[in-house]
Amino acid sequence: MPELRHDPVQRRWVIIATERARRPSDFTVERETMGDGKCPFCYGNENMTPPEIRVLRPPDTKPNGPGWKVRVVPNKFPALRIEGELDRRAVGQYDRMNGIGAHEVIIETPQHDKDISDLPLEDIADVLKMYRDRIVDLQKDPRFRYVLVFRNKGSVAGASLAHPHSQVIATPITPRTVAVELESAREHYVAKERCIFCDIIAQELETYSRIVVADPHFVSWCPYASRFPFEVTVAPRKHFHDFGQESDENLFHLARHLREVLQRLRKSLGDPPYNYMLHTSPAYYQKPRRPGYWTTIELDWHWHLEILPRLTKTAGFEWGTGFYINPTPPEDAARFLRDVVI
Repeated sequence: MPELRHDPVQRRWVIIATERARRPSDFTVERETMGDGKCPFCYGNENMTPPEIRVLRPPDTKPNGPGWKVRVVPNKFPALRIEGELDRRAVGQYDRMNGIGAHEVIIETPQHDKDISDLPLEDIADVLKMYRDRIVDLQKDPRFRYVLVFRNKGSVAGASLAHPHSQVIATPITPRTVAVELESAREHYVAKERCIFCDIIAQELETYSRIVVADPHFVSWCPYASRFPFEVTVAPRKHFHDFGQESDENLFHLARHLREVLQRLRKSLGDPPYNYMLHTSPAYYQKPRRPGYWTTIELDWHWHLEILPRLTKTAGFEWGTGFYINPTPPEDAARFLRDVVI
């Protein structure tokens, strides 16, 4: 019997279509080649990108040249522009503002044919530290309310280049998806004086049927109301609201955990395309701010990373209703991922 499951954080319903249940081997993932020709993210092609914003390189190497480990450059085709003022105004019944923001690319490694899960732990930790540093730096700009870090792997997931990279976009508003999560977390805290994510993590660890990996520092699980087959959420076991304040030590632990989760997904599903998105605190300390603007966020919010393998397609029903149809129960998906030998 199919089930309708409700996600209390995103406040959405998902159909778990058990009669369509599919195993990892039922999903066909085609190998793809992307970015034929000269890759602008590879060693020696630094002149093909805009100048570096931030870089991890030895001090004896020249800026915007070889020798780097991690580079951050402006996106050559940005969704939002860094220069200018917001100019918020009404247009009749509507609101508008200028498309002000930041759009950056984090080139994770000089090695073109390596996924982030192939890198040594120290190198993955360096990428995560760069995430943290860009969030902190961009949140200093009073025009920006939110900074999203995300990764697209494979053309199906929206990547235009195969070279391992993530992206950072700072926006002058808090995106709706994150705002709904923030509101759910705040309302849960007001009612129960507990973090909703901590409650979910405690329940998932107790039942364990949807846990993928659990270690002393981080836990990953397939959400109860997973939108997509083999969707995974990663979060710190200890309550913490702001990825921008994570320590180097904790990011090294996250590097180990994330690498294992991504390797399990690759081993189970044959190197699928995927998106992952980091949901952290908005720039809640910016002033001036509206009365009551995320005033309990340190207590009610819990940063987390969502990993979405792109194995199914959304169509008219999903767009028309906001429901998702997932043919793989998260309990089955978690069991497959736990059983993988890596």
